[in-house]
Amino acid sequence: MGSSTRRRRYLRTAIGLAAVLVLSVVGAGAWFYHRLDNNITTFDAGGVATERPPAPVPASPGAQVPVNVLLLGSDTRDDGNNALGGGDDGVGNSDTAILVHVYADHKHAVGVSIPRDTLVTIPSCKLTDGTWTKPRTDQMFNSAFGVGQLAKGNPACTQNTVEKLTGLRIDHTVVVDFKGAAAMTDALGGVEACVPNDVNEYGIQLKKGMQKLSGKSAVDYLRARHGIGDNSDIGRMKRQQAFLSSMIKKVQDQGFSLPTLLPLADAATKSLTVDEGLGTAMKLVDFARSVEDIKLSDVTFVTAPWRFAGERVRLVQPDADELWKLLREDRTLDGHSTAGTGAATASAAASASASPGANVPLTPDQAAAPITVVNGVGTAGLAGSGAETLKGRGFQNVTLGANQPGKQHTEVSYDPTLKAAADQVAALFPGARTVEEPGSGGITLTLGPDGQSPGTQLDSVSTPSAAPTGTGTPSGIPTGIAENTRGADTDPCADLTFGS
Repeated sequence: MGSSTRRRRYLRTAIGLAAVLVLSVVGAGAWFYHRLDNNITTFDAGGVATERPPAPVPASPGAQVPVNVLLLGSDTRDDGNNALGGGDDGVGNSDTAILVHVYADHKHAVGVSIPRDTLVTIPSCKLTDGTWTKPRTDQMFNSAFGVGQLAKGNPACTQNTVEKLTGLRIDHTVVVDFKGAAAMTDALGGVEACVPNDVNEYGIQLKKGMQKLSGKSAVDYLRARHGIGDNSDIGRMKRQQAFLSSMIKKVQDQGFSLPTLLPLADAATKSLTVDEGLGTAMKLVDFARSVEDIKLSDVTFVTAPWRFAGERVRLVQPDADELWKLLREDRTLDGHSTAGTGAATASAAASASASPGANVPLTPDQAAAPITVVNGVGTAGLAGSGAETLKGRGFQNVTLGANQPGKQHTEVSYDPTLKAAADQVAALFPGARTVEEPGSGGITLTLGPDGQSPGTQLDSVSTPSAAPTGTGTPSGIPTGIAENTRGADTDPCADLTFGS
């Protein structure tokens, strides 16, 4: 078996560890900030798509809004990382992605693991020569990071792909390599982890049971796939979630003394690549302070609902779309809204979207785009209500189409030449799916049961009487979400593989 094949079998880094980094710089002396600034690498914002999901709208002036952070692991072998990862030098890849949604109350968070083998659409991405690729369908999710064959990967392309997949606007993207993962666990004095079985394969040696892992052993635990657990990428993600939970717990329990803080921040920032919005130590500190009050019991991990499709993975529908919808509406996994705590709920965002001046004004071409509104449920007045919403936003060429009852979801189909206008339409109906329809010459909005009016989507999600605790399997949500969820304060040995 060649080293390149072997390389693909491994997880390339401990992702999630970036969350600890942003906490680690809090309290560092100002004299140290300049040094940290010189350590941090940023990626070109020019590679981020120009057509993106809308930013959340504050519920009131000055209120906090949700924050979405994409954490990626890089398997680059450059700059000494080959000593930790093994294998050959070569193009950077990312087999691990965790989308962290910090709720508007900044007291709860959800980390969503996206399987690397998930078949997705990779949208247009920028190459080093300034050209943009064509969108490609049915591609492995992790291949987005490899677009352009860059030594340190293409995080902007992965960010574009996640925004296309979820409809969530990514506020920050953080990439951590092997050295960063090892350095942070060393600085913490090791992290408690549960190893399902003895491992002695591909140069990785681990003993069964609870133990303290740091440096290379921590990287091995997080990247290994074969010879541990059920040998799957899904099982590996379960271990990552449990390990990150243990790491957060240790940070919260012991805090940081200055002698620990400075080496940790210095070593870790040398292994970071971040978006320009987090490109200085002070910006990292500001973000860390905004999330430092989140308790371990209020952090939940979930693997995006999945099923095997041969050797690949497809997301289970409608469960996956329901997950993205809950996050777009800033609802917890069991349907609770954070309204009243400064949240930008879907109804607030939709109302603002329908108010003059709340969003960037439509261009004349967007306003004139031909839009047909179709009732896909049969509820009396649904299409008319949707049409009025569009007109209130500024669309001028809106007509009603024949009813098509039986639709399960709201959908916006569009001629590719009208994509910008179609994105504006979809933004008014959280949860709406967008579908290209070449040659149609217009936009068709088909309203399903999740689009009865822009102000009522929140009410369509069931709300259990008990508030979520994050410690157990949530109720009142699709099975595909519930069976893939674990609280951050769950026993670290529990459910380490999907098959257990």
